[in-house]
Amino acid sequence: MSSASETVTAADYIKHHLQSLTSLSDVTKGQGLQNIADFSYINLDAIFFAVVLGALGCFLLRRGAVTATAGVPGRFQAAVELLYEFVDDMCKGIIHNEQSRKVVAPLGLTLFVWIFLMNAMDMLPVDLLPRVFQGMTGEHHALLRVVPTADLNTTLALAIGVLLTCIYYSIKIKGFGGWMHEMFSAPFGPKLGPINFVMNIMEFFSKTVSHGMRLFGNMYAGELVFMLIALLGGAWAASGSVSLLDPVLFIFHILAGLAWAIFHILVITLQAFIFMALAFVYIGQAHDHH
Repeated sequence: MSSASETVTAADYIKHHLQSLTSLSDVTKGQGLQNIADFSYINLDAIFFAVVLGALGCFLLRRGAVTATAGVPGRFQAAVELLYEFVDDMCKGIIHNEQSRKVVAPLGLTLFVWIFLMNAMDMLPVDLLPRVFQGMTGEHHALLRVVPTADLNTTLALAIGVLLTCIYYSIKIKGFGGWMHEMFSAPFGPKLGPINFVMNIMEFFSKTVSHGMRLFGNMYAGELVFMLIALLGGAWAASGSVSLLDPVLFIFHILAGLAWAIFHILVITLQAFIFMALAFVYIGQAHDHH
């Protein structure tokens, strides 16, 4: 437990909030900023929130399907139908195999809703759930990050899932032999088979890494900006006396928080859409013969 007189600097505040919970036996033990891409750690908070939000997304989609009526739809049903039709139309424009679309379109819809919900956790006050967790554990330095997509482990796991789906459809559509022939013959012809194979492996690797890093980078930056805005409020209240507080800093804190929150609504939606769209593109490429 920390003492009441402990001074927390802005750097300490940011470092604390950027660390993930990796141990239930020691809730103050985190991954550390120097190991942001160390995959030997299991970030328990990211797994917990990802699973909970995934279950919530499935529940909402199932509720929309179960409560659907043939008459005039309610607001929730209309929203679900509109979202599904939008995703289905996009899938039709990219993936021309009707049998594949029966699986890929619902997969894309699930990805969009799941990633949107995980991104939307960034809209909660920065200290809300961490303070609740600290109160539950009785440890003032307990770690908790609530945005799963601001964790590189989560976004790369999603990207690897898309990669495995692409490999599955490559083999299903072309057969294992046809896929291997394509790996060794495209893009430079069968005479340069080893070079073609290495180039294709590099393409798979680069697409997967960029797919995951794009989502991670945007959400990590958004999380960091919210922390900086929260620090404005801390600086505003640093004197401890309402009569001495700087009104300019207070107003700037409110305006900056409001402006970034409004802009971030677009960011969290756009990033979920981009991830889904790229998943469609990559799976569509797996159907193409080269």
